[in-house]
Amino acid sequence: MGNANPYETMGLGYSHHRRPDPRIAGQIDRALGSAATVINVGAGSGSYEPRGRQVIAVEPSAVMISQRPPGSAPVVQGYAESLPVPDKSFDAAMAILTVHHWTDAAAGLAELRRVSDRQIVLTWDPAVTARFWLVDEYLPQIADAEAGLACLDVVQSWFRREGARVSVIPVPVPADCTDGFLGAYWSRPHHYLDPHVRAAISALARLDQHLVERAMRRLDIDLTTRRWHERHEDLLDADTLDLGYRLVTST
Repeated sequence: MGNANPYETMGLGYSHHRRPDPRIAGQIDRALGSAATVINVGAGSGSYEPRGRQVIAVEPSAVMISQRPPGSAPVVQGYAESLPVPDKSFDAAMAILTVHHWTDAAAGLAELRRVSDRQIVLTWDPAVTARFWLVDEYLPQIADAEAGLACLDVVQSWFRREGARVSVIPVPVPADCTDGFLGAYWSRPHHYLDPHVRAAISALARLDQHLVERAMRRLDIDLTTRRWHERHEDLLDADTLDLGYRLVTST
């Protein structure tokens, strides 16, 4: 997370609704490979910090730092664009759903490369996310807002320009995902009606709330009348869904 630091105002309650999902954690852990030392940049409340490795967290928001549970990795208050550690001091650097918040994505990605041999970034493809029913049918303004964010194309293009070897793999969202990011409730739409749930989703929390509330009233009606269920019958028995989340590995 960069100097814009949105979580100083919207981060309260974040740790309750944004609990790491073990299946996504497994993908991140595998991507880290044999790394023994890891720096977690834009670490938030500590989600997805791997166990069994030496981890240092960097996070700008005091609100987020205060929600880190006992036993979390040591945390330094700082910014992605200026990491307070020496060159190549970690085997791997990880940045999980955070690059889009950085003030200068290129500077932050350069810092990941400077301090580590391996970089792991969880981000998303806005073209896929735009087809998600919540965006497509209720809040297309999310897609409009994402047009200027540093997401998949920015991340992978920057690493490739630096001559890195880059791999990109899908991160499917489980139907019972425990990490309440934007797409987590794709098969449990009633959760989006909860303002506390929405407050932990930056894409919703940063929109005009009058707009969001109108959209949620329409969703509530569609759930009550079961119109939503009729439109999305194919989702009801699915175990996972590709909503555009992607894990980028750079070496």
